[in-house]
Order: sequence, then structure tokens, then C-alpha cells
Amino acid sequence: MTDQIPLEVPWGRKPEPDTVMGDADLSGKRVVLTGGYSGIGLEATKAFVSRGASVIIPARSKEKAEAALADVPNTTIGTLDLADVSSAKAFADSIMADGKPVDLLINNAGVMASPLSRIGNNWEGQFAVNHLGHFVLTQGLMPALLKATKPRVVALSSLAHRITPIIWDDVHFESSDYQKWVAYGQSKTANALFARHLTKLHDSLEAFSVHPGGIMTDLQRHLTLEEQVERGWLAEDGSMPDAIKAFFKTPAQGTATTLWAAVSTMLDGKGGVYCEDCNIAAPAPDDDKGIFGVRRWACSDEDAERLWSVTEAMLAG
Repeated sequence: MTDQIPLEVPWGRKPEPDTVMGDADLSGKRVVLTGGYSGIGLEATKAFVSRGASVIIPARSKEKAEAALADVPNTTIGTLDLADVSSAKAFADSIMADGKPVDLLINNAGVMASPLSRIGNNWEGQFAVNHLGHFVLTQGLMPALLKATKPRVVALSSLAHRITPIIWDDVHFESSDYQKWVAYGQSKTANALFARHLTKLHDSLEAFSVHPGGIMTDLQRHLTLEEQVERGWLAEDGSMPDAIKAFFKTPAQGTATTLWAAVSTMLDGKGGVYCEDCNIAAPAPDDDKGIFGVRRWACSDEDAERLWSVTEAMLAG
């Protein structure tokens, strides 16, 4: 498996989608993109369509997706609730029914720092939505992905993976107090490990995990103004401080790393790596207090294989 060695890239931290997509021609390609009707997901949909792809967008609220995508051509909206594994299976089956390949799967949707919820077999909600739902979706689409030429899967991870490795003895916070940021961080570590092991399992497919960067989107919906002020993202009047404006990305810039991971030939043969700022992220020591780089626990082949087995056991139970 490829080491986390940054590449020489011709851009800074915040390139625009067209820059990182280069001369990619996606005519005739099919993309499945969860959450492709809001925030950075909507920007990704627009970018893929602009390069000739048709994009299938599963949505929990079909009406909301239809309104957001009314002016975006070559899009198809399906029904999917990632909190319900039967819904993920049903959506995958609906895509498989036509027998056509799926060239790109972008596991973009997710929840962040949400209150404790229990889903399925008493699963913690963030782990269930961010990891388990996408795991079931990906496995359901695998025959269609493997029909494609050089298929790719992109899993949206986060800087928050640095908070914690997988909490193997209490993944679902059944014997410890629920901590919403730890739960979110664990789910984002899971996304990175998922991409790593998925690549290992399939010779013809490459998967990548990406941190999109700091962006203000609907993902912050579970955070109060007070919490966002405490984190320095907003001032007490709800405005964004100039320093945060300068550091944060626009939604279009925020989707650029996803697009780069999906189409760039610079990543050929490098499946499994964790990316940030349209580059492969460098390793970050366990005690690093910064905000760049990837922790070792998100790049562990041993942990990736273990998580895969644990996930299969959860879903089987």
C-alpha cells in the first residue's frame, strides 16, 4: 500500500475545480454521489456534469434535491437514507438493475457532531450514517463498479480523524459517555480505513479518502452559535472573522480535493491514500497539535482489515 508521500502539485491550498480536473473528459461516465444536492456535494455534481458525466444523486429528501438540482442537467435523483441499511441496499439494487457500469462512487454525505442517536442494532448514529451506510452502499454497487474501466471510490473523511482511532472496545458508546466530537472523529477515521482496505481488496479499483478542508456548509447544522464561537469559526454576532474567511474554503474549493481524487492521473497506482488540499497528506505525529497531515491510525493496513471484519460482523448481526 502506498505511503503518505506528498506530490509536487502546481497549486496552493485552495485551487478551483477546473484547475485540479485538468483535461479530464468524463463523457459517458456514470457517477453516484451521495449528498450531491447541497454544500460541497452540489459543487461536485456541477463539476462532474460540466465534464460530460451523468450523476446519480441519492437523497433522503427527493423534493429538496429536485429543487437544488433544477438547473443542473444530466442528473438523476434516487431515494436513500444512509441511516437505514435496507434503504442503502435498495438504492444500490435500483442502480444495478440496468446492468450498466458505475465509474465513480463519491461517498460525500454525512453528519457531524450530532446529538446521540441509536440506529439499527443499537449503533451510534454518526458511525452508522458516515461509515455503515456507505459501506453497505459501496458493497451493493461493487459489481457495477468492477464493470467500469479504472473505477474509483472517494470517501469523505475529515481533519477530525485526528481526534481518535477506532474505539475497538466501545465503538457505539454503549459502556462510556457519548462524546459527539469523538464519535465524529471515529467515523472519519473509519472512512479513511475503509478506502484503504477497499483498494486492497480489488485489483482494478482504487479508493481514496479526502479531507475537504474548512468550509461553512449545512454540515454545521447541529452546532450552536456558542459552539462555533468557541471554536473560533464565528464571532458572537454570527459573522465570520477575517482570519477564518481567509483560511476557510468556498464550497467549490472544498470539493476540489474530492474531484482531484476522482479523476487525476497523478494518483494512478496510489489507491488507499488520504488526501488534503489536493495532494497526498503527509504523516502527522500522534502529539502534533497542528491541523495538517494524517494520523497513523487512519493509514494502518492492520486496522483497516480489522475494521472491515468488525463492520461485516455488525451488519451480519
